[in-house]
Amino acid sequence: MASAKIATLAIRTIAKPISNMIKKQAQEHPTFRGICISLAQAMYRSEVRLRANLLGENPKHTKPLSEAKAISNGANTLAEGFLFAVAAGLILAESWRSSRNQAKRRDKVDDHLDELSGRISEVQKQLEEKNSREDARWKEETLRNDELARVLSQILDLGLRGGWIEMSDSVPVQRPPPLQIASSIRDHLRDAEESGNPVRWDVPTPEENPSGLGSLSSPVDRGQT
Repeated sequence: MASAKIATLAIRTIAKPISNMIKKQAQEHPTFRGICISLAQAMYRSEVRLRANLLGENPKHTKPLSEAKAISNGANTLAEGFLFAVAAGLILAESWRSSRNQAKRRDKVDDHLDELSGRISEVQKQLEEKNSREDARWKEETLRNDELARVLSQILDLGLRGGWIEMSDSVPVQRPPPLQIASSIRDHLRDAEESGNPVRWDVPTPEENPSGLGSLSSPVDRGQT
């Protein structure tokens, strides 16, 4: 940005001496002098006709400019035209440079937005996959708890029927909720596995337990017994 402004200022500064050189060449060089005279006379005739039309007059004859005056006016016109062309070129160049920078900035922003959109889509996909896995895991845990609660409920019913629990006449025996029993059994199994003493079912003989149901025990418990 700073370099472009410096270049513009330098071109404008250089254009002024070039304009003065054009004036000098127009007065000294025969070709330039002829061009300046023709240009100055044409501009003068056009100016006179336009002024006469505005005033409502009809000039029959237009007196031409003197050669010195025509050379001076023509040289000034060429110099001013050169300066105008330089200024117009600088303005067009600056406009083109600004539009190009804006296009580059817009393309960069678009690329950044596309990248962010891709990342957001990837994160959403990962969240959906994680939610699906969590839902499947939750359903599996729910089914497992329900199955365990059903089995424990059947075990308690059979235990009550087989005389495992002694019922008092004064205090009624309240059976714990199946989910609470399932949670306690699951904690017991987890603690046994972490301690390296897996739990197994001891299946008694029909003579030892007429109901045919086993009991939970661990190697530590069996060693104590």
